[in-house]
Amino acid sequence: MKKVLITGAASGLGRAMAIRFAREGADICIADINMGGAAETLNMVEQAGGKGWIHELDVRSEDAWNALREEVNNRWGGIDIVINNAGVATGDRIDAGDWAWWDWIIDINLKGVALGCRTFTPMMKQQGSGSFVNVASLAGLLKAPSMSSYNATKAAVVAISETMHYELKPYGIGVTALCPGFFRTNLNHGMKTSDPDMLKFVDKVFEASALDADDIAEAAYKAVQKNQKICNPHPAGRRAYFFKKYLPFLFDKGMMQMAQGLKKREDQRKAFKEGKDA
Repeated sequence: MKKVLITGAASGLGRAMAIRFAREGADICIADINMGGAAETLNMVEQAGGKGWIHELDVRSEDAWNALREEVNNRWGGIDIVINNAGVATGDRIDAGDWAWWDWIIDINLKGVALGCRTFTPMMKQQGSGSFVNVASLAGLLKAPSMSSYNATKAAVVAISETMHYELKPYGIGVTALCPGFFRTNLNHGMKTSDPDMLKFVDKVFEASALDADDIAEAAYKAVQKNQKICNPHPAGRRAYFFKKYLPFLFDKGMMQMAQGLKKREDQRKAFKEGKDA
């Protein structure tokens, strides 16, 4: 029976991955700061054929991670898969939004992933096996405008994961960076942005996505089996990354069109405000 730890598993993609591994009969630690949602996920895991337990975890706290490692060791005596999924979202230009939001997203999206990896790498090295899945984003590969802080954290998660992929392979440990694009989930519910139009845009693209959390969870499950370094599950995302890598002039043209549209919208808001204040 596979022993799988998933952070941020009280909802969204984390929950979908818990259910996907449960269908294989896995024993799952549902680690989240939301205990109510975690309990709901545990019930779904059991209904799907798995078993599990819940653990309250703030991924920003080293002490909390150490306490989780002790409980994992006491319950399981080892671990097969750690999925660093917990994450939050921001959406702003570099000169907009609160500076405190940078600390918030770096602490959760970047340091939370790094802490998860640091905490469980020694255990995996000792047992000579294991896998990490670090949930990044297509934003970490393509870096569209008006998402500076989010892009920065997700690009860093890709960098950490690629480094670990080579660093830990000699120890029999696999590492995958999961890089989904927009898909139907609840990430936007707690999104921090000073631009109300950004929330409308994100809601629109989430609803238009051809993939949902279950599809991404399936891709993650398969990526672990293959020890895939980068998992880019969206066909549209793979095409965009192809253009960036091999036809950069077309990719740059698309990004600049997006940036010009953002500037036009900002200019319109500024003109409206000036007219209103006049």
